[in-house]
Amino acid sequence: MTPWLFVLLAASGGAGAALRFVVDGVLRSRLRTTFQWATTIINVSGSLVLGVLTGLTAGRMLPTELGIVLGTAFLGGYTTFSTASYETVQLIREGRKAAAFISGVVMLVASVGAAIAGLWAGSAL
Repeated sequence: MTPWLFVLLAASGGAGAALRFVVDGVLRSRLRTTFQWATTIINVSGSLVLGVLTGLTAGRMLPTELGIVLGTAFLGGYTTFSTASYETVQLIREGRKAAAFISGVVMLVASVGAAIAGLWAGSAL
């Protein structure tokens, strides 16, 4: 790995995490719900964009290095499956087992579906 690629990865990962922080704050202030919609929206949108990037990179419409920087670093910083896991465990600890199950299933199915749709769209370009 070249030094400039390492720097780009670090900066891009930080930028993705900063964007997640902002988007999460905006969504939570507007949605005002106990369900983890902000985390779900962030993970689904990140999965969609990652699918598009993967399709573009596989089709050689995007350089591999840029795909790595944007996909691995930026979207790795933006998406937050660890927070989703934590929030799901919190729902279980609060005795809200049905909400925890629904949250986990909705996020998983929607995120995988978004990644597939993004991959299809990116490959079609």
